[in-house]
Parts: sequence; C-alpha cells; structure tokens
Amino acid sequence: MVASPSPHNEPIAGRHRVAVIGGGSAGISVAARLRRAGVTDITLVEPSDSHWYQPLWTLVGGGQAPLRSTRRPEASVIPDGVRWIRRHALAVDPDARTVALSGGAEIGYEYLVMAPGLQLDWAAVPGLAQAVGHDRVCSNYAPQYAPRTWELVRGLRSGTAVFTHPATPVKCGGAPQKIAYLAADHWRRQKVLDRIRVLLVVPDEVLFKVPEWARVLEQVTDRYGIEVRLRSEMTAVDGDRREVVLTDHANGTAETVPYDLLHAVPPQSAPDWVKSSPLADPASPLGFVAADRHTLRHPRYPEVFALGDVANLPTSKTGAAVRKQAPVVAANLLAAMGGEGPTHRYDGYTSCPLVTGRDRMLLAEFDYDLKPSPTFPLIDTFKERRDMWVLKRYVLPQVYWRGMLTGRL
Repeated sequence: MVASPSPHNEPIAGRHRVAVIGGGSAGISVAARLRRAGVTDITLVEPSDSHWYQPLWTLVGGGQAPLRSTRRPEASVIPDGVRWIRRHALAVDPDARTVALSGGAEIGYEYLVMAPGLQLDWAAVPGLAQAVGHDRVCSNYAPQYAPRTWELVRGLRSGTAVFTHPATPVKCGGAPQKIAYLAADHWRRQKVLDRIRVLLVVPDEVLFKVPEWARVLEQVTDRYGIEVRLRSEMTAVDGDRREVVLTDHANGTAETVPYDLLHAVPPQSAPDWVKSSPLADPASPLGFVAADRHTLRHPRYPEVFALGDVANLPTSKTGAAVRKQAPVVAANLLAAMGGEGPTHRYDGYTSCPLVTGRDRMLLAEFDYDLKPSPTFPLIDTFKERRDMWVLKRYVLPQVYWRGMLTGRL
C-alpha cells in the first residue's frame, strides 16, 4: 500500500547533517529531541506507513484492547522539519558515512542514529512460519496475529495451551508470559481452568531475572496451576498434527507436546543488513549494534549512536528503556556536534509492566545491576496492583503518543 503524499516526504539528496535509521519509538524520539534543540537537516529512513504502539499488543491478545488503538499513520508522528525517506535501509558504510537504500538510492551523513529495531525470525524454528496464524498458533508479536490470540483464548474450553519464550533477547522480555497469565485468568473466570493444562516455556533458570519480582511471579504461576518449564524452549512445530517440540536444555531431552493453543514467540535478532555491517558488535552472535553501555556511542565510529532494540546493551529491550536512552543519545550527539565529549549517561534503566490478570499488574523497573529503580517510590510495585494496570492500559499510551514521540518526555 502506498502512502498518500506527505509534507514530510522530501527528495533524496546528498549528505545530511543527521540520518536516523528507523521510524519506531527510538528513531522518532531522538529526531524530535534534536529538532527541539534546533538541529536542522535531519533525515529519517523508515519504509512503513504505519506506526504501532506495540506494548498494547499483549492486551489485544488478552481481549482488553482493540488493535486499531495501537496504530497511527507514520506521517502523523514524523517531527516537523524532518525529511522522511520511505525506503528500506540495505547497508551502511561507516567509513564513507553512507547508507544504501532500496531502489538504488544512497544518502550520506555527518552523524548517524541507528534505531531500525530487530527482526522476528519465524523461520528459525522449523514449522513455525507455516503454522503461525493457522493451526491454533498465535503470537502477540505481530499485529496480524495478535487478534487471533484472543479468538483462540476465548474459544478454548479444555485441552493444552502452550506459551513459549525463545532463547534470544526479545522485545519486552515479560510479554511471552504476560499472555499466559491473562489467558489463565480468563479461563479461571469462565470456570474452565481446571480442564486446561497450561505450560509456560522459559529459557532461563528463573521466571524473571530480578529476584524481587521473580518471587511474586512464582506465586502467580502457582495460583493458576501453570506448569513452568525452565531452561527450555520451543524447537519445532508441526501445525498439521498440532504438536510442538519442547527441548529441555538442562538435561538435553526433547518432548513432543500436543497442543490446542500455542502462543509462539519467535527468536529475534538484528536485521540481516545490520548483522553484516561493520557496526555490528563482534561480541553479539545475533548481530546487534555495538554501543557504549553508558554513552550509547559506537566504540569505533564516534559519529554513530545506537539505541532501542538494535543496540547490544545488557538490559531488556523495552519502550521504557528507549524513553531513557533517547535523551542520552540526543544530548551526546549535540555535544559531539559542538566538539565536546559525551555529557549524559544511561544507567540501563528498563521497565517491564507484568500483567498478571485481567485487572492486575506488577511494574518491574530496574537498571544494569538488576537493582529496582522505581519511578513511584511511595508505591509498592512488588505487589499486583489495579492502579498499575490502569497505568499500562490508559496512561502509558498517552505518555507515548503525546510525550515520548514529541520529545517532551
């Protein structure tokens, strides 16, 4: 589908002061902050004509939000004065300071902000790409599949439901288990939970890496009677037979489990063109971009900054992390333009709103050291709270659209 002409669209030409790759939350937030600081000649590369508020997709899959409420036209979020090039980035040459684009185009830059996000590797699990969206397989990780999750949850009255988490970093590390809790709570309210076997497959040794919240989540899984498979992952799907292979890495065994509902989270990695670029971190097997963990500046190319899902940082990939990273990137890029060193530091803050039921949520906030970093220090966020659910459902989307994307928050 071709977008209608937009005042933000500009001809592709020459070298630009700042090139931003990616028009998601990270790219838009940085571009907006730079414009507010008076920077001109900013070019943003983003092929999609839709901008999605992805944190609500869990609630879409849980029957608590309509998909349409998570989408706005991309043109509506492009900051005034920013050129929008609606093409795919294909390669970057940081020595020549150029980015190759689809259609044979190329742009040059003085400074580069890498924020293209990550890719969903459906084909990395045999059978998954063919089964998702069919054969009672759903996923809240793509807008075309999230509504299917609620259809399957609502229709299940008995059988086996499997919820998986891959052994790679993912967007919002808590999302793979949040839908399991929403589904189990729905089945409990419908008085059919005792007829449904619920399996939650987690690749780590614990449910959550921060002990304070892990203990609460263990109580949640006990409450719903969820079977938790730690150090395990989905390694194959047979949609025709409705079977999933779960591999236990603790003992090296694999089990074939028949399912009546499978919520599958695909492995995730940097976009292929990023993996093959000189900007990829050699220490990252998944090809994420190298960045100083505090300044977010590339260690070899000081005119390059990276943030969001594509950055190889030891913290969870969330929108809340982007909200803290964007001011750091903007400030340090402005300092670089003035010939100064970095002025701002990112401490690894991230947040995971852990929905545990239809109207309850834990707000997990922590830094690089996994130390709790509460935004609301007077509120006990180690308890399931209705006000935190209201925050996620109604407040945070407005913070996103009106504050974060405009560079105000």
